[in-house]
Amino acid sequence: MLCIKDLQALELFQTLPESRLKWICDRAEELHLDPGEVLIHEGEAGKGYFVLSAGRLAILRSTEGIEMPLGQHEAPISFGEVPILTDEPVLVTIRAMTACRLHRLTCEDFLEVLHSCRHFERLVFKTVQQRVEGLTTFIRQREKMAALGTLSAGLAHELNNPAAAVVRALEDVIPALIELQRMTLVSGQNQLNEAHTKQWIQARDQGYDTLLNHPIDLVTLRDREDELLTWLEDYGIEDAWQLSEPLASAGITIDQLEQLIEPWRDNQTEMHDLGFRWLALSFEVVSMISSGLHGAKRMSELVQAMKSYSHLDQGVQQVVDIHEGIEDTLRLFAFKLKKGIEIRRHYDCNTPKILAYGSELNQVWTNLIDNAIDAIGDHGVLEIITNCCHDHLEVQIIDSGSGISEEVRSRIFEPFFTTKPVGKGTGLGLELCRRIVENRHQGALTYDSIPGRTRFTVCLPVKH
Repeated sequence: MLCIKDLQALELFQTLPESRLKWICDRAEELHLDPGEVLIHEGEAGKGYFVLSAGRLAILRSTEGIEMPLGQHEAPISFGEVPILTDEPVLVTIRAMTACRLHRLTCEDFLEVLHSCRHFERLVFKTVQQRVEGLTTFIRQREKMAALGTLSAGLAHELNNPAAAVVRALEDVIPALIELQRMTLVSGQNQLNEAHTKQWIQARDQGYDTLLNHPIDLVTLRDREDELLTWLEDYGIEDAWQLSEPLASAGITIDQLEQLIEPWRDNQTEMHDLGFRWLALSFEVVSMISSGLHGAKRMSELVQAMKSYSHLDQGVQQVVDIHEGIEDTLRLFAFKLKKGIEIRRHYDCNTPKILAYGSELNQVWTNLIDNAIDAIGDHGVLEIITNCCHDHLEVQIIDSGSGISEEVRSRIFEPFFTTKPVGKGTGLGLELCRRIVENRHQGALTYDSIPGRTRFTVCLPVKH
């Protein structure tokens, strides 16, 4: 049974008269927890006010299915006032780290004690403020890290394909070059005349130009590939399918091949088809190198986008181009946008650069675009509009999702409020956006929503 001595060990209860302390002791329910046992789960309704007399409790919060430790309650301590006073679900999970002895006061009994003593009430609200501020600070940091994690995952996903292209090119180019050298030696031993050699080199150079500067459309390519395959098989090449695709991609025609191969048509040595293989392999090497260069360039662009997004090499405030910030964010979200989301950009080219906290504004674009993508799902439209008046600029982010329901509209900017399942949202994304826009930049963040069209509008001042 809870005794007055247990309560008086806590500063909070030292303000209450002994009669009220006895009343609390008579009404408190004793609880015992084994190590690992959960007292209350995140998202549940408040179960009362607790006094921990012995043991230690872990305070946890779920993020993407992973429980993150926020802190501990170590005896003697009391807790549980926040969900009682806010009438909101519990924001954390509380689990026993050791064997624990607690006493629980019902919500109704706690409120009666709270209102019976003015000084006790002030201390309770001071405790509430400290705990909420601590939790808010922690989760804001988690929100920033979650946004960075989302972008990092997207960056890793986007880097994977070009990196793989570079690796494939480097792996395949070396043996291909070695084989080309061998072919060159064989043809040299057969003493080709200068005019014939020029014909082969001209065909090769024309093919290079086609591959690099004038690629053939897919339908035409498939038709040419089929024609070349048939001709090469009739010529007597066993693995003709390996040669038809690179030759077709380079724009080589059957008439060219007929003319080039004429001196060796009846040759029974390797020269019978060496020229075809030399051409095809030359085109494959150029394609591999081009693919590798494209992959390397794509990786460079992604790294630059991430660097620009985070403003790693600049001061706290910078002159920023909002279009660049939005585009950097979109590049880093490319892995999500590929699913079937159409992006429509309507940018005002006359929008000036502004003095702003660039990395913080990019957090705004990240949260708003990420929310829009979640609202759209697999298929839909993401529309981004910018325009400028003489003293402010606007950025509108519009999604074709189902819209924001009436019952949650008044609460979407409220700290810790989220419509996402437990562990999937912190409830601080939009609150963070509003704080950055309004407090840090003296701007405004508003929204309007109907089914099929939700628009968030960021208004930022332009200082002349």
